[in-house]
Amino acid sequence: MHELGTIHYVIDTVEKLAVENQLTKIGSVTLEVGEVSGIIPHFLSDYWEYAKKKTTYLQDAELKIETIQAVTYCQDCGKTYPTLEFAKICPYCKSENTFLVTGNEYIIKEVEAM
Repeated sequence: MHELGTIHYVIDTVEKLAVENQLTKIGSVTLEVGEVSGIIPHFLSDYWEYAKKKTTYLQDAELKIETIQAVTYCQDCGKTYPTLEFAKICPYCKSENTFLVTGNEYIIKEVEAM
């Protein structure tokens, strides 16, 4: 249920950006969300529709969500692989000496000013 907090953070950040840049309206906000971030995209969209109504610059803004693929790196064989398919065990050498490279983040990628 941290999607609500995430949306409030995004809205606060974009509203400050609008003030700093003397914008009058935001048309859209694009978020990149990692596959294993724990964030559920449709909850983000639902909360966005609710929370944007209480803003100054985002009332009509669209939320666009792009997925960042989860990729894991194996320290034993030096290869990367898709995390969702193979989890922590490297499909090449069967090692568990791995770590997540991408896929657990969320990023405000783009803000469209109007």
